[in-house]
Amino acid sequence: MKLRRRQFLQIAVAGIPAVAVPHMAWSLAYPVRPVQIVAGFPPGSHADLYARLVGQALSERLGKQFIVENRTGAAGSLAAESVARAAPDGHTLLLTNPADALDMALYDNLRFDYLRDIVPVASLARGMAVLVVNPSFPAKSFPDFIAYAKHNKISLASGGIGSISHLCWALFSMLAGVETMHVPYRGESPALTDLLGGQVHAVCPTLPSTIEYIKAGRLRALAVTATTRAPLLPDVPTVGEFVPGFEVTTFAGLGVPRNTPNEIIEKLNKEVNASLAVPALKQRIAELGDTVSANSPDEFGKYIVEYADKWAKVIGAAGIKGQ
Repeated sequence: MKLRRRQFLQIAVAGIPAVAVPHMAWSLAYPVRPVQIVAGFPPGSHADLYARLVGQALSERLGKQFIVENRTGAAGSLAAESVARAAPDGHTLLLTNPADALDMALYDNLRFDYLRDIVPVASLARGMAVLVVNPSFPAKSFPDFIAYAKHNKISLASGGIGSISHLCWALFSMLAGVETMHVPYRGESPALTDLLGGQVHAVCPTLPSTIEYIKAGRLRALAVTATTRAPLLPDVPTVGEFVPGFEVTTFAGLGVPRNTPNEIIEKLNKEVNASLAVPALKQRIAELGDTVSANSPDEFGKYIVEYADKWAKVIGAAGIKGQ
């Protein structure tokens, strides 16, 4: 005998643990108020760009505002800590990027555990850095740059101790066997400003933060840091073509506080992946020089663990400590 629909629903709900009902109801209604996306770097940075792109896409899909908050300081760890301590209700998200995975190896006194306290939700994009010099710099190619570095003391700027641009130089120095003078700044923007002014010799920032300068001819790109060339810069070689074993990549994604209901994580993942399939957003990410990377929370989590493990070894070998 077939059950009527109302009888079936009554039996089904009765079989669900009481604690699960609020989570399911939460998921159906989520979001119930504006959602905050916390980015650990200033406006115009790689993290900020992606926070605004995904925030706009999710606002349109879910009908609530996704507002970006730039909480800078301590190489992004202040932003990650604030999200780790936020209510696990899906209304505070972290725009997570390489800095979060690197900070664990750089700082001994972090008051949270990134891999434990931030749950991966969705990957947005994968990218690379690019070695750029002022057009007046003597080296016109990457092999010229290596030769020049071996016979001259060059100043290599970065976005700060332990930043991805710093690790580019650390890995380059280790694998290429050259000594360099590292000049840390508080973020990529001031480092690029001084490079444009000729105060430093080179910077290795993320491609999205640099591509417009390269297109305008204000900076010269000598090499990209991934294992494949950038579609936007097909004539620019990879560092690995001349320095075997060299690879530096970047990523952007979303994370939430531990104990956020799985239903909310799955809903966010579904909406992010749907957004990444929209041609306009795919094109915008391609224009930045990155590649769309849509996957499951588990797949994104595995990638982050592997990324953190790789760079912890480099940071340890180079003796780098956060400041």
